[in-house]
Amino acid sequence: MNKMYLILFYIFGAIISSFLCVVGMRLPKKIDFVKGKSKCDNCDHELKFYELIPIFSYLFQGGRCRKCKTEISILIPICEIIGGLLSSISFYKFGFSVELVFSLLISSLFIIVLVTDVNYYIIPDEIIIVYSVFFLVLQFANGGIRNLFYHLCVAVFLFFVMYLTMLLGEILFKKESLGGGDVKLLFLFGLALEPFGGVLTIFLGSIIALPISLIVLIKNKTNMIPFGPFLLLAFFIIYFLHFTPADFINLLT
Repeated sequence: MNKMYLILFYIFGAIISSFLCVVGMRLPKKIDFVKGKSKCDNCDHELKFYELIPIFSYLFQGGRCRKCKTEISILIPICEIIGGLLSSISFYKFGFSVELVFSLLISSLFIIVLVTDVNYYIIPDEIIIVYSVFFLVLQFANGGIRNLFYHLCVAVFLFFVMYLTMLLGEILFKKESLGGGDVKLLFLFGLALEPFGGVLTIFLGSIIALPISLIVLIKNKTNMIPFGPFLLLAFFIIYFLHFTPADFINLLT
């Protein structure tokens, strides 16, 4: 039965990620993504059901719109694959629980931010606000007003940690080192993590980003690196592992 659930969660994650890609592509451009049928953004061709099958439609169509032959972003099937994997991993770890809901929300947030940050180098405030509300509701449901207030305090603490990190980076490098969206993400992380986990997320996100940043710098000769997806990947890992200070000390000793 667990194998069946893992498959179902993979399919669910891939389908949701397909929609989240549309949200990520259209929200920064203020294009409606709720009303109307799905269509090609280039030629307005209304997509049939067989053009909306996650992963497979991209493969069968050769990565292009069936009508105008415009190339479809490779990011879409990548996000669908990752979204399915993260959903299955979440269920495998947490089963049916409140933690599963948190993990699925983190996974979906990762997909949206991956699309917006890679394509536009922004993390829309609307996304931060909506997910903050989700996390606050879950924390209240999970532990009442005291738990809610505690995580609000953690969120404010992590926000200022990231804000000070941004200011330090600007002083050292004499230019913008982090975007405002990255700073706001840490507020969101505080609504799900403990203080140590939030700080560790910054460190782990930087470690994950370093080799990819060097590759991009060498290949494209640019220092514009979307940091949000790396932070969110680290966020998922820290939440998934429930990494504590004791675990960190044991790792060092």
